[in-house]
Parts: sequence; C-alpha cells; structure tokens
Amino acid sequence: MVSIELGYGRGHLSFVADDERFQVLAPADELAAEQPLSDARMGALIDDPFDSQTLEDIISPNESVLIVVSDATRQTASGQVVNLLVRRLVQLGVAPSDLRIIFATGIHRPVTTEEKRELLTPFVLQRIVTLDHNADDAAQHVGLGTTERGTPIELNRALVEHDHVILTGAVGFHYFAGFTGGRKSICPGLASARTIAATHLQALDFETGGRRAGVGAGRLDGNAVHEECERVAAEVAPSFLLNTWTDEAGRAVRLYAGDWRTAHRLACAEYTDAHTIPVAEQRRLVIASCGGWPHDLNLIQAHKTLDMAARACTEGGTIILLAECAEGFGRADFLAWFDAENSHALAARLHDSYAVNGQTAWSLLTKTESFNVYLISQLDDADVRRTRMRPARSIEDALAGAAGDEHGFVLPYGARFMPVVGQASS
Repeated sequence: MVSIELGYGRGHLSFVADDERFQVLAPADELAAEQPLSDARMGALIDDPFDSQTLEDIISPNESVLIVVSDATRQTASGQVVNLLVRRLVQLGVAPSDLRIIFATGIHRPVTTEEKRELLTPFVLQRIVTLDHNADDAAQHVGLGTTERGTPIELNRALVEHDHVILTGAVGFHYFAGFTGGRKSICPGLASARTIAATHLQALDFETGGRRAGVGAGRLDGNAVHEECERVAAEVAPSFLLNTWTDEAGRAVRLYAGDWRTAHRLACAEYTDAHTIPVAEQRRLVIASCGGWPHDLNLIQAHKTLDMAARACTEGGTIILLAECAEGFGRADFLAWFDAENSHALAARLHDSYAVNGQTAWSLLTKTESFNVYLISQLDDADVRRTRMRPARSIEDALAGAAGDEHGFVLPYGARFMPVVGQASS
C-alpha cells in the first residue's frame, strides 16, 4: 500500500492505493529534483536570451514598456519574474511612470486586488500601474485587420500604445492550443471576444463533428488554433519573452528568455520531453487530481485534467476527477450548454452560434459519453448530473460505484503530465 496526497483546492485528499493495483503516473526523479531558480540564476538566463538581443540592446531610456502577465488561473512564478524584470527595466532608464502591467485574462473574470498582490508582489503593485483587460469592451480594442483565415484582429489598444511589449507566463500542455505561454498571452489573453471565438473555432471540424486534425495537447506544427493565435500575436511583434516552467508549488524551475517565438517553441519542446509519461496500455480506471488550486478553481479549468485522464483510460472505463471548483463552473452561462441532447447536437449548435466555453462543454461532453466520470467537488449534485458526470463525496465513494476491481492509474499532477500510450513505462 502507498499513501498519496492528492491536491484538492488549497488542501489535499488522502488516498491509500494498493500498489499492485494502481500505478502512479509521476515525474521522473530528475525532474522532481529540480530546484527553484534563484534570482541570480534567473538574471543570468535573462542575460543570455534565445535568438534575441539582450534587454539592454532592445530597451532605450525613456521608452515605454507594457508587461503582460497571466491571470490567477495559472501558476507562472510571475511574482519573481516580474519583480526582477521591473527592477531591470528601471535600471535601463525606463521611468516607473512609463511602465504598465496588463493581465491577460482573455474571457476569464477580472483579477482581484488580492490576486494582483500575489501575482506581482506588494513591491511591484505599489509602484507600477496595472491594467485590466475586458474582452467584451470594444472601447479597449483596436482593429488591426484580418488574418488570411478571416479572423478579425482586435486587440487591447495598450499593446500598440507602448514602445515595447514583454510577454511573461508559463509553458504547459493545453488541450487544443497545444501549449500555454508564448502567443497565448496576446491571443486569447488580450484579444476581443470576437477574435478569441474566431481563433478557437479553428479547433473543430464541423464536417466530422470532432476535433480538427492536428489540434490537441502537445502539438504546435499543423495545429490551426496555435497558428491562428500566433498570426494574431505577430501584429504586435513583442520585443521579448520570459516563459517559465513551474513546479507543483508554483515556483520557477526553468526560464526561457528571448524571441517570443523561438524561446517559446524551445520551452515547449523541452517541456514535452520532460513531462510525457509513457504507459504500456490504457487501463479501465483512472483517478485524477487537478493538482489543487488554481487548477481546480472552476470546472472549465478542471476539464484540462479530465482531458489528460481520458488519454490513459480505456473507452468505457471509469475516471474519478478531483476538482474542488470553489468558484463553480467558471462562467455563469457554462451549464446551459449541457442542455444539448449529446455532443453531436452541441457541435451542430456551435456551428451555428460558436462560443469558446461551448467548445469546452462539448469537449467535456465527449468524455462523459466515452467514460463513466465521477466528480468529487463542491458543485451541486444536480448540476454535476446535468453535465453527465456523477457526483461523489470521496474517492472511496466513487470507487464503490465503479464496477469491479480493475487496475488503474493515479494522476496526481493534473494536466502537467501527459500519458502517452504504447510505450513501456520506465
């Protein structure tokens, strides 16, 4: 037997697993042993950028700089990164009054004052003006034409009102954009709702009613969503990028600095090598924790873990998802999408009237049609059933409802690690 602490909100749930029945899909020892970056080490990496001039060569005194920061649904080590970056820019002659920080919220809710303090540190928050993005506020946006695919390029005007734009964020798997980080800080992060919908629409193939070929976690080449978001971001031509990997505590263990495309692509390639877990075959039972807050802040965020769990589960098998969902579904209109009869009907509805969260609902619904999904959360039981998932009070409760005593996997780290079937586990 082995005792496992599975993240749940800001705490954890304990699970005693029979090690002959369950395999824990955890990182390799060398990755787990990586130490958080010191300020000195992070500074040295900033001084040695990938495919880019240094900040000293890019930024001139008295120029204005916009720093893009992820919102509270991501762990990016932004407090350390932005603190170092602000100090560096001031040393280069940028006046604090010419510095702005904007939160790339996309269609997420605004960042609270307490979250800003945590994301930026009190030192930065007290000294630098922060801006809040609203994807639905046309007055915030500037039109920059359309892409070859017809996507309107509507972005927060702050992106064109500063001499330089510096992107920060973290790299991780994303269930249809391939990876987080990089271009996503601008699109969808600082795009209008119209632009976000048009780029995310590329994820679906309406002729087949499924995902478009090439779209999925860990994929950039041939991924239409990634390509369209990058095309939109290119209109801004960011001056520099700082993307991290973080550990389960949210501390930076890797930093990739430099050109916004090159440094991001390198981070994604190395992230894939380190965060892929090979398994010989799928199993009929998967217990998956999102890894706790903020990854299980709401159901829209928690779905990313469900997507990873589905990769390791045999069709028709059982997935037990641990997601506190302290902020509910993530959008007031999210639950209404599940009024559709099935995923095919929902896909047809999206074809006629696309919305980003409708696609997430569609993706979730395809999982509940292929697997028996139990959800351990704070959500109302009736609402959980409406999503076609089964509410459970505990892991043991869910296991009792699952048929038989099949062998299974335990995913403690949510969407941070991707099971890849067909290889022997090391």
